[in-house]
Amino acid sequence: MELAPLLLLLFAFTLAVFLGFELIAKVPSQLHTPLMSGSNAISGITVVGALLALAANEPPLARWIGFAAVVLATINVVGGYAITDRMLAMFKKKEKP
Repeated sequence: MELAPLLLLLFAFTLAVFLGFELIAKVPSQLHTPLMSGSNAISGITVVGALLALAANEPPLARWIGFAAVVLATINVVGGYAITDRMLAMFKKKEKP
């Protein structure tokens, strides 16, 4: 792999990390649940992309990175739905005994 594409990918990754952190840090708590639902949808797309990367006939290192991407994106989706479910449960009316 040439150095220029690798640097471009590292730049895009670094920019995404900083931009994501700045956006999430400024979100009020009332918007957390709707944003988590959108984040879960994006993570679902990430799982599909990671599966495609894993299925490609690439060198072993690329396959291991694809496997790690599948695992991490799946953890993100499952955790996101669990947190969203807990937050929505807080707004349900409690039954009186």
